[in-house]
Amino acid sequence: MTNELLFIASILFYLGSVLLLYKLFGKNGLFAFAIFGTLLGNIDVCKCIDLFGVSTTGGNVLYASTFLVTDILSEKYGKKEAAKAVKYSFSTMLLWLLGTQMILGFTPNANDYVDGSLGVVFGLVPRITIASLIGFVCSQNIDVFLYHFIWSKTGNSEKGLWKRNNGSTFISQAIDTLLFTTLAFWGVYPMKVFVSIVITTYVFKAAVAALDTPFIYLARRIRPMED
Repeated sequence: MTNELLFIASILFYLGSVLLLYKLFGKNGLFAFAIFGTLLGNIDVCKCIDLFGVSTTGGNVLYASTFLVTDILSEKYGKKEAAKAVKYSFSTMLLWLLGTQMILGFTPNANDYVDGSLGVVFGLVPRITIASLIGFVCSQNIDVFLYHFIWSKTGNSEKGLWKRNNGSTFISQAIDTLLFTTLAFWGVYPMKVFVSIVITTYVFKAAVAALDTPFIYLARRIRPMED
């Protein structure tokens, strides 16, 4: 399967997973996806790929999907619950940072065959995770603030849902992209590749934000089995 087909499939998979977890477990399912998305996204983003002829990172869709989570929480449960998802994800990422570095500190025995691979992946974790923490906290809190600011202007109507969903996400994703890519990849790649990653990362995240609009309309109508 080509990268482009995988990109489209991953959009449907991750956004669909958000709705499935919400249907099965209510807001707890959304909290779970927010944590999952930030953790796996920190690994996926380490992989540089070509997509539609340009260079970008592998974690764009998964990370962008977490913004759908906070938007659903804002829409269905209010600002306080959306802020909880940010706090839970932030706390988990801190534990992830400490835990990955702790396992690298152990001396492997003669039968070990994964320490080298773990060193390659987890060796990037401190810079990636710190960059992700800063970008995530700033952008997600801005997303929640803007969502409710736009809501105060449009009212609690289904007609204005796309405005608060897309308006808040487009702006917050731009801030997240600029902060994260600069802190994580400045000096890692040649300047031409770095600039391409910055631009394409935002473009692909914005594309996911636009495509998640039908999903938040569906979420508004979902009645969770648990809550």
